Amino acid sequence: MRRVDKPWGHELIWAETDRYVGKALHIRAGQCLSRQYHRVKDETLLIQNGQMDLEIGPVDNLERRRMVPGDVFHVTPGTIHRMVAVTDVEVIEVSTPELDDVVRLEDAYGREGTSSP
Repeated sequence: MRRVDKPWGHELIWAETDRYVGKALHIRAGQCLSRQYHRVKDETLLIQNGQMDLEIGPVDNLERRRMVPGDVFHVTPGTIHRMVAVTDVEVIEVSTPELDDVVRLEDAYGREGTSSP
């Protein structure tokens, strides 16, 4: 297991193979990940603890879903999305292994371009 510190909190990568990755994302209340999409990466999110708003789609047609423990969302390649923590939140993410497949459209922390969230 390895911890990766992020400006919004941290992630624990608890499984990593050439076929899948498992992470626990710890997002601090009021913080958010990049508005982003993936070209290839396919991921599924499970809310473990806390609450977050999941923003889905482009800004001009944005859908917001309040996510609470037990809620699941499948993020297919090309889906624009952003996680916004309402409270401290823990999100379990299982995905294909393309960890660097992130296209940032907007970022609260000044990170640009394509890299890890």
